Amino acid sequence: MSKTIVLIAHHAGSLLNFRGDWIRSLCTSGGRVICLAPDYSDQEKTAVRALGAEAIDYGLRRTGMNPLRDLWDTWTLSLLLRKLRPDVAFAFSTKPVIYGTLAAWLANVKRRVAMIEGVGFVFTDSAQPLGWRRRMLRFLVSLLYKSALQRADQVIFLNQDDRNEFVSRGLALKERTMVLGGIGVNLEAWRVAPSVRKPVTFLLAARLLREKGVLEYVEAAKQVLAVHPDVRFLLLGGLDSNPGALSKSDVQAWVNEGVLEWPGHVDIKPWMTQASVFVLPSWREGVPRSTQEAMAMGRPIITTDAPGCRETVVEGVNGYRVPIRDIQALKHAMLLFIENPGMIEPMGEASRRLAEERFDVNMVNARLSACVWNVDAAHER
Repeated sequence: MSKTIVLIAHHAGSLLNFRGDWIRSLCTSGGRVICLAPDYSDQEKTAVRALGAEAIDYGLRRTGMNPLRDLWDTWTLSLLLRKLRPDVAFAFSTKPVIYGTLAAWLANVKRRVAMIEGVGFVFTDSAQPLGWRRRMLRFLVSLLYKSALQRADQVIFLNQDDRNEFVSRGLALKERTMVLGGIGVNLEAWRVAPSVRKPVTFLLAARLLREKGVLEYVEAAKQVLAVHPDVRFLLLGGLDSNPGALSKSDVQAWVNEGVLEWPGHVDIKPWMTQASVFVLPSWREGVPRSTQEAMAMGRPIITTDAPGCRETVVEGVNGYRVPIRDIQALKHAMLLFIENPGMIEPMGEASRRLAEERFDVNMVNARLSACVWNVDAAHER
């Protein structure tokens, strides 16, 4: 008899963009897969069904903390789960992990799995001292995480630092945790593209948030352009409602100054073919999918020595790691590629090899499936 798994997401697009290969794999193996999301379009429902899964809407506000609304959403989700009677509930992203796991517990779902893909704005260290509002938010979110994760049978982290932090804070029980090491990339879909040396072109693709290192990227670009005006800087990503978000006027000002090109929130792949080097000066990540995609396409990496970022670079082999918020170190790493363009191709080849060794989506999905179905021999804790 086949088993049923419910995937609880905060956004329909994330199911397709980040879980599509895994959903197809689960369906192919004979399981019944139900994908819950709060904002399905007809097109997205059709795409999920094409993978072999079922698409069902449920109520959840992606942002904000309204206790009464969140309690109601948790209760109604628990009723839906009771009706669906899955063997496994798998939740990812902050609010689904918290409220989805609690709802699955209320619904007596046999196995409850939560994935922490990054610690988020609340736990990421900022450049400024924590204000009282952020301290209070961190306290409240910690309580919610603890309440939910101690009712999870398995908690999956993408990097060891996040696991250590959640365990040390008492938010998760160590014996119920595992480190996946990245959600993986489809190496067939993301093939190596010819390296670009003229002009040397840097690409940052991320949500337009301060904690993604966008300001450091822009300041380093300004200093580089003062010496090498022919270098090209690309910025990909959409505007965001997060408290650390940059405004459209900020980004447009950089475009008007000639510092960078900003096509907005677009398909990254055509732009990656124009890039020499991929840059992500983030303050903290899970393990960034965009960097994995850049590696698969044979691009050297400049990133920070931060949790989740350091896992993507072997220093001096496929790129360079720089300290968080260090504009001068970031500029220096860029200059190494500008002044030594012969490094671009061999370092890009090294990136592809690392992607094949560490981030092959088939390998990652096999481990993820083994964890979800509790096949202990197939994964390491």
